[in-house]
Amino acid sequence: MKTRILPLFALLLAAPAYSQSVESDLPPEEEAAAKEADHYALPDLADKTLAEAKVVDAKDRFAVKLGFAFLPADYTVFDQDADSITQVGEQEDKYEVRSLRFMARGFFELGRKWNYMVSYEYKGFDKTSDAKWTTTDVMLSTEIDGVGKLSVGKIKEYHSYEMVGDAANLPHSERLLSPFFISRNNGIALSNTMRDQRATWTVGGYWGTGTDATARVTALPMISESGNEYLHVAASVRYYAGDGDKLRFRGKPASNVAKNYVDTGMLDADHAWNTGLEVLWAKGGYSLLGEYITSSVRSESLGSPRFDGWYLTAGWVLSGEHRPYDRKAGYARRVQPKGRWGALEAVARVGRVDLADGRVDGGEMDGWWLGMNWWATRRWKASIGYGNIDLDKGGITGNTDTWLGRIQWIY
Repeated sequence: MKTRILPLFALLLAAPAYSQSVESDLPPEEEAAAKEADHYALPDLADKTLAEAKVVDAKDRFAVKLGFAFLPADYTVFDQDADSITQVGEQEDKYEVRSLRFMARGFFELGRKWNYMVSYEYKGFDKTSDAKWTTTDVMLSTEIDGVGKLSVGKIKEYHSYEMVGDAANLPHSERLLSPFFISRNNGIALSNTMRDQRATWTVGGYWGTGTDATARVTALPMISESGNEYLHVAASVRYYAGDGDKLRFRGKPASNVAKNYVDTGMLDADHAWNTGLEVLWAKGGYSLLGEYITSSVRSESLGSPRFDGWYLTAGWVLSGEHRPYDRKAGYARRVQPKGRWGALEAVARVGRVDLADGRVDGGEMDGWWLGMNWWATRRWKASIGYGNIDLDKGGITGNTDTWLGRIQWIY
């Protein structure tokens, strides 16, 4: 094992990392049952302190809550064979400040009640460009009686479980199916729940980068009274039309600092239809999360190739806590530890992204990952993980081993 892996363990003792996100808010019933900061062995900010970081009009006409996010601290180590270096170049072991975010959110009254969120971020999870600093969210939303929530601005494209939820809530450290979705785009979306919050639906149209449209429907066929056992299923579609009849699919090996391992380059194509399926089963501390996405590209010159990707993630919280399911959002939140020393979660994942078909050789990437998450408090988390990735591209197969250490604080 390389001595460069040692900084991973030093990272676990590094300075705090902070984050704040609407997607990280807990469901109301879980918020009420959550432990106070002084319950845990690891120091944390008290709920009272965090609750005071806002301004509310005495007549309840507006509210402002400021946020500062520093999410999280990462250190990644790579070990490549000669074929991998030939394919993608030598990957550099790197420490990274994963995200620095400034945010304001709240509401105001103007004919009706409007909620808003504005955030500006350095190297965030949900980037829409390669720029180091980007505006992540500029969103207005309001409830329309009998219809649902209307959101407009720079918002998420609601397609794929990995994208709909906050990345910091996922059991695995990084998204794998990123070739098939975009994090944020200028657009408008409408969403609501159905059947006593046993199902959700969302539709949206977007125009910031090309012309996109998405739809996602979720269902909760089974959930126990305590909420610690449930089955989530969902389906989604995305119409993807790039600027100037050009499309591109590319992705990394579950590492933010790696180069793109699979990449089609710019394709002469009119549009693509992405179709996704999701399944999440949880029983106590055990969970299985799986996704499959296929993309049908409309391009006569390239033979209309078809790409796809999938993953299956298994989680086990050793002390028995579960991931609370959010019925309004249609996905599961983070682990809420009960014990003084937090909760340990073992994670295993296997997955594949195939961007090679017809006249396009964007590469075929297969991998498996093992990891451990320590949910030290309801906001602190430290993790370490190993990944083994094979890349078939250019007539050769390269192999990469990765080690990723992370600290995050979620509010």
